[in-house]
Amino acid sequence: MEDEITKHYKNQDITVIWKPKVCIHSAVCFKGLPRVFNPKKKPWVNIEGSSTEVIIAQIDQCPSGALSYVHNSNEELEEETIKTKMEVLQNGPLLVYGTIEVKDKEGNKTLKNKTTAFCRCGHSENKPFCDGSHIKKEFVG
Repeated sequence: MEDEITKHYKNQDITVIWKPKVCIHSAVCFKGLPRVFNPKKKPWVNIEGSSTEVIIAQIDQCPSGALSYVHNSNEELEEETIKTKMEVLQNGPLLVYGTIEVKDKEGNKTLKNKTTAFCRCGHSENKPFCDGSHIKKEFVG
């Protein structure tokens, strides 16, 4: 299984974690907080662009779970377990909220926490996870 890229952006309070392979490119982060999340800039996350509380609130809206954070004082602690629920996004992925274990076709297990986006359109290059291909393919469902 190919190594997954993970980027970290740190201020004095939190470390923002971005997993590009998980991102479904909904642009919720950019539309909600462009001072911090701007894909036209390098690096695209400006951790000093807003207060920690505002950044956390925006990350909590990420539909794919590609963005997450840890409090720097608690980096060694496990992420909080969340009640599991599912939501079908119109013309988009199936979102599963909560802590789940996903087993791929090779038998590799991955623990997912918070939000996981599963492909419904069949075009993802990262199956079973959504990679945003439904947008380009104009998936209706």
